[in-house]
Amino acid sequence: MRASRILLPTLRDAPGDAVARSHQLLVRAGFIRQIGAGLWSYLPFGWRVHRRVEQIIREEMDAIGGQEMLMPVLHPADLWKKSGRYGIPEMFYLKDRVGRDLVLSMTHEEVIAFHASEAIRSYRDLPQIWYHIQIKERDEPRPQGGVLRTREFIMKDSYTLDRDKSGLDEGYTKHELAYDRIFRRSGIRFYKVESDVGMMGGSGAHEYMAPSPAGEDRIVLCDGCDYAANVEMAVSVARPVSVAADQPLTEIATPDVTTIAALATLLGVDEGATMKSVIVVPEDERGGVVLALVRGDHRLHELKLQKALGSTFRPAHPDEIRAAFGAEPGSIGAVNLRGGAVREVLIDPSITDGGYVAGANRTGYHLVGAQHGRDFDARPIDLRHAESDDACVHCGGRLHIEDAIEVGNIFKLGLRYSVPMEATFLDDDGVEKPVWMGSYGIGPARILASAVEQFSDENGIVWPQAIAPYDVWIVPIGDDAIAPSDELDASLATLGVEVFVDDRKLSPGVRFKDADLVGVPLRITIGKRLETDGTIELKHRASGETEVLTPAEAPARLAALVAAAKALPAQP
Repeated sequence: MRASRILLPTLRDAPGDAVARSHQLLVRAGFIRQIGAGLWSYLPFGWRVHRRVEQIIREEMDAIGGQEMLMPVLHPADLWKKSGRYGIPEMFYLKDRVGRDLVLSMTHEEVIAFHASEAIRSYRDLPQIWYHIQIKERDEPRPQGGVLRTREFIMKDSYTLDRDKSGLDEGYTKHELAYDRIFRRSGIRFYKVESDVGMMGGSGAHEYMAPSPAGEDRIVLCDGCDYAANVEMAVSVARPVSVAADQPLTEIATPDVTTIAALATLLGVDEGATMKSVIVVPEDERGGVVLALVRGDHRLHELKLQKALGSTFRPAHPDEIRAAFGAEPGSIGAVNLRGGAVREVLIDPSITDGGYVAGANRTGYHLVGAQHGRDFDARPIDLRHAESDDACVHCGGRLHIEDAIEVGNIFKLGLRYSVPMEATFLDDDGVEKPVWMGSYGIGPARILASAVEQFSDENGIVWPQAIAPYDVWIVPIGDDAIAPSDELDASLATLGVEVFVDDRKLSPGVRFKDADLVGVPLRITIGKRLETDGTIELKHRASGETEVLTPAEAPARLAALVAAAKALPAQP
């Protein structure tokens, strides 16, 4: 492809609102352009990268027996009402001209279950793996980061259909292996982490995370083993604190002390030797207030609390706190609660045996020596954020936390959708049973953006070879270099190497800068050197190293470099 025939609107400066590195460079390099909040067009170079990512995904999905199909974006609302997900705030809702409710989908579990209910009749029809690569719509409240968080995007969704849990486990394992190959072939660094099932539902899930400062997710990683988890699911061993084992319970005056930091300073104790009281009101039919206790040096994890309660919740209002505990916020604790005033007390297990400082339920007073099991009862359950420098529960190694971009996810849906959608089959024992389902997503745009986040420098993008828009960028200098460039292009084409010939009537310096900005891995310069000594120059974008080649040896050398770079990397 010649530059004079393609749209490549490179820019010197990034948009003023672009913070993420991928946002800045993809716009500057002419890969994407914005038409509205969270709405992006892929220009030719950007779409070539996207399509290369899609092709890797297709090849690996086909390799595990996936059958590609295409399902619509526009769904009748009845499907979503039947599954119980109609009304979620992230969905786009609309009506047709006769008033029928419709939705613009962001996932296809309901449609898959609908098709399964019609197509699957017998255990002989199972297992199945169905997938498609389709546009999704999401009423994203805060589009940002270029193509990282958008309102319209393309995803690969695949779904396993099985007769039992063991079949689901097998399909899940197949996808784990396929995903590992997809991300390794794409050239990005990634982790597979334990995650929450969220709005998808089901019994288990993992996320695939690409480490990047632009990521909105945070993952906990162990320096000593392969433990990795989203912060929503991470567990850890807290740093030890010294507390007295048999300290008597003593009430002390703490006037105007309403924060953990002020309390620890006043008493001269570690913040970890205090209890932090969080009072919430579950948003369910039972009502009442719940007291959640974590160590004073820890943060309550709201999702973990929500899972412990089995419902969403809100912070208790000051008047609700006063009514339940008889004291002002800042002096609240679990000792001497009035009967029936508090629905439940939860305690994080990091509050171990020994006496802690806690609120006395008397304004301006605290208790020293409060012990769980002796002075109050509570249900132990993990409620806190794992923190950097905590110890790993598996090996005792040090944990650290990184920002990351979610590039894929896999869910064991189980019977979450097949039961309400009536997707059943007749098993070999003559009993009608629901289909077991799994759901598996990958965002090609997230892979694309993650590659830019991870592989760029002060000059621009450095694409991994497998997903680069072209394999080789040729810069012919002078009219006499056009014919040799075309000859090399033709030779490489026969070897399966895709070439971009930058024949624009611009100075060599400008074209070299654009080549670095766009980030094609290999650059060939054909100019005066060909006339003087019969050679051309090869430059490696990633290392900056150069080689001198003859036109005769260039095709084989370039083809070998491309093939080696696209080969599946060794397992890290």
